[in-house]
This record gives sequence, C-alpha cells and structure tokens, in this order.
Amino acid sequence: MSKVYEIAVLVGSLRKESINRKVALALAALAPSNLNLKIVEIGELPMYNEDIDGQTPPAAYRTFRQQLSAADAVLFVTPEYNRSVPAALKNAIDVGSRPYGQSAWSGKPGAIISVSPGAVGGFGANHHLRQSLVFLNVACMQQPEAYLGGAGNVFDEAGNVSDKTKPFLQAFIDAYGQWVEKQQG
Repeated sequence: MSKVYEIAVLVGSLRKESINRKVALALAALAPSNLNLKIVEIGELPMYNEDIDGQTPPAAYRTFRQQLSAADAVLFVTPEYNRSVPAALKNAIDVGSRPYGQSAWSGKPGAIISVSPGAVGGFGANHHLRQSLVFLNVACMQQPEAYLGGAGNVFDEAGNVSDKTKPFLQAFIDAYGQWVEKQQG
C-alpha cells in the first residue's frame, strides 16, 4: 500500500465562494488515493512584520507554520491580480519562509494552478509564483502546466465541474500525485 501524502493547499483568493476555492475543492475530490488535500487558510495572517515575529510570534503565524511543516507537499491555487499573485498569498509565502533559516516551504514538492475568468488563465501569476518557489526550495512540478482560463464557466449552477473541464483537472491532479510520489520517494 502506498503512502498517503498530506497536501497543504493554499488558495490565493480569500472569498469563500471564489472560483479558486471551488477549483481547490474539486481537485481534492478528484485527487488520487495517495493524496489528501487540505486547504490551509491564509486570510487571517497578519501582514508579515519582523517586529512582531520575535520571541513570541502571533498565534496565526505559529499555526500556519505548523500546518505547512506537517504537510508533505504544497499546492497553490491562485487568481491573477495585476500580473502577479494576490497580496494575501504573497504574505503567506513570506510568513512561511521565516524566521530566516527555518522556512516551512523548503524541500517540499509543489504545483501551481492559476485560475482566471480571463482567456490567459492567470499566466502571469503562475510564473511569478514560480520565481518565489525557486528561492524557497520548493520543487515545482513543471508539466503539465495548469492555467484555467474562462473560469467563470467551469462550474454549473449546482457547483459541479463541467464535463469539459473535469478531464483537465483530473490529468493535473493525477500528474501531481505522481510528482509528489517521485519527489518524496
């Protein structure tokens, strides 16, 4: 029996009914048996400030870092804001990377899916995030790349993934399961 890997899923959009959150939940439902996806909330993290991250970091920082540290791998589901990632996601990256030399990201396999109602599918955010992951020592899955454009039409009125999109998401999450297995093996 293969190991089940715990996956920390970070959703860049803070709206509870965001398309990105729905995609993250759809990926969790489609995940192969070797992955257990769990959304790690980022909306309550105070903006990173080294002045408050001293001897007694905020409880939100400690909890977030513990959740990341406990995960075997990370998955980012993000919209694109101004050709980059949303501020809340960048803040989460910064909080998880501190204190210096104790990054909770280091050595974890990762993947990115960018989700946008636009035609380009969040290409800018996807690649901007990849730059940070290189520095953080996150082994980011290169293929398949995942840009989900036209995301306003991905779900039906009942919240189900469209038949057109489901194979794309299934191929992505299956490849990610293989990537995590390979990186952790």
